[in-house]
Amino acid sequence: MIRKTVVAGMAVAVLCGCGPQSTQPPMSSTTPSKAPTTPVAAGSVTVPNVVGMEHQAAQDTMQAVGLRNLAEEDATGRKRLLVNDRNWVVVSQEPAAGATVPKSTKILLRSKKKDD
Repeated sequence: MIRKTVVAGMAVAVLCGCGPQSTQPPMSSTTPSKAPTTPVAAGSVTVPNVVGMEHQAAQDTMQAVGLRNLAEEDATGRKRLLVNDRNWVVVSQEPAAGATVPKSTKILLRSKKKDD
């Protein structure tokens, strides 16, 4: 008999919504929700925009923010070596400017000769 009474009492409590209540206030439909922000990880930097810069200045800019894993290639597809960086201008970069990346990320600068 006692067992049936306890079970019946628990069923009433569940159906009525009795029991522990949440201490959090209810979400209001008029309150704008904030998107969670992702913190920038330690050792990460924002990639600067170096498109249009002289290749040497672009490399210096990347290194100044801590990006040292730099690669380069001839943007014309002729596979020329960038021997004198001051004769070349950056036409594209990967990753794109504004991306947040670890400092160890490989940065590819595609450049063409100034007289191309």
